[in-house]
Amino acid sequence: MEYTIGIALAVAVITLMVLAGIGRDRSFYATMTIVVASYYVLFAVVGGSGHTIVVESLVAAAFATAAVVGFRTSLWIVVAALIGHGLMDNVHHEIIANPGVPAWWPGFCMAFDVVAGGLLAVLLLTRGPYSLQSRGADRRAG
Repeated sequence: MEYTIGIALAVAVITLMVLAGIGRDRSFYATMTIVVASYYVLFAVVGGSGHTIVVESLVAAAFATAAVVGFRTSLWIVVAALIGHGLMDNVHHEIIANPGVPAWWPGFCMAFDVVAGGLLAVLLLTRGPYSLQSRGADRRAG
């Protein structure tokens, strides 16, 4: 069920943002990547482990860095970060012990991240990199 909800929510969020015009701004996808990566830090706080908070913060920082670099250079990096985060969700529990993570979260987050990254890839392929620009941004390859 968590996979179905993750997929449906990703499709709904991206569709709504594109229809509202927010999805035309490249910062939206970078911000979404930073937010989805930060949830494991929140779960570490819930779990109460200082060590896990540090480890999850380092992982979140790596995804946030990829999101910022992708925002500044190429949204294909953001696509890779979103899909990569989804794939990490699948093995997260084997790499980092985080007792605050709900049992359903990895499947939900994996489905959301992979679908959101895939939809961003479709937008880049069908609309071109220059259709996703920030206000005042110069026209870098996307």
